[in-house]
Amino acid sequence: MAPSLAGTQTNLEDEFPLEPGLIYLNHAAVSPWPRRTERAVRLFAEENLHQGSQNYPKWMETESQLREQCKVLLNAQSKTDIALLKNTSEALSVVAHGLSWQTGDNVVISDQEFPSNRIVWESLATKGVQTRQADLATAAAPEDALFALVDSRTRILAVSSVQYASGLRMDLQRLGDFCKEHGILFCVDAIQSLGALPMDVQACNADFVMADGHKWLLAPEGCAVFYSRAEAREQLTLHQFGWHMVEEHLDFSRRDWQVAKDARRFECGSPNMLGIHALSASFSLLAEVGIDEVAKGVLANSEFLMERLATIPNIDLLTSCEHGRYGGIVTFRHRNIGPDELHQQLTARNILCAQRGGGVRFSPHFYTPREHLEQAVHAVKKLTQ
Repeated sequence: MAPSLAGTQTNLEDEFPLEPGLIYLNHAAVSPWPRRTERAVRLFAEENLHQGSQNYPKWMETESQLREQCKVLLNAQSKTDIALLKNTSEALSVVAHGLSWQTGDNVVISDQEFPSNRIVWESLATKGVQTRQADLATAAAPEDALFALVDSRTRILAVSSVQYASGLRMDLQRLGDFCKEHGILFCVDAIQSLGALPMDVQACNADFVMADGHKWLLAPEGCAVFYSRAEAREQLTLHQFGWHMVEEHLDFSRRDWQVAKDARRFECGSPNMLGIHALSASFSLLAEVGIDEVAKGVLANSEFLMERLATIPNIDLLTSCEHGRYGGIVTFRHRNIGPDELHQQLTARNILCAQRGGGVRFSPHFYTPREHLEQAVHAVKKLTQ
């Protein structure tokens, strides 16, 4: 049975009717959709089939609603701080190639970043910008390793809120306070935490936060949230232009134009209305359950997995068990069996997981039934005996 959550009447078994026998521990890659999201997509398609764009004004209301949902989840000052882009990489590129760089400037990232949050900064080498990668294991705290690489030419510190392979959770409050104190921009790739853990962009002094919807937000690929602090986005030069990013974007006959004052300036063309309807539906589930309750379920599932996996002989946890240092990702390895072999055998037993960071990565969400976790741990034990 699905876990019961206090304070909600949401029927999680009905929302996530996964195939019998399928154990889904791969939310850090691509999540299954809730039923309400499937329904939103289906109804939107049927509406287009029979009515075309007759109800476009209502579609725009859903778009506005999604911005408000994002504002609430991120605790942004205004929904006008939210842009809806294609994916995390696009949002990171808007930042990286929007800033005005000088030869000798540098960017500080970690050595554990997903390629999206590494390649985009390395691409600035043609502008004479150095990308510095901190070895997070070299300091007493991973934040200290990042701080050690900052100097007077550091323009921005960019980091994932939770590292995709190790599952290491960063102290965003500490990082943001440091950046604010030193006059450095702070950019957070939140794709491995948004929808699983609380996020407060104001409290952590984030200048930019981005996350695609297809992981912990439980939505399809192709629609991403991009938050920019009002003062910070003024520093970004635009490289994409179109009808949707101007101030009077619905006055099509107007010959003069100005860039939109708000975050819509980063949306050059027509919005992904299908993705918007889907993501809004998924947001409604998270809001209905409550992000604090979601986080409790996510963390409890991670703790259960870490405790049980640690009892299996020759299993090493690659994810930190320290409180506050893990989110929804639990990565482990066996000392004698390669991660590729173990991953293949688990997948063959309908346990969907991933091979990352030299180990096998489990990533259950808040709704994942406890018995599924028990079955996955039992399978690891049997396969490694």
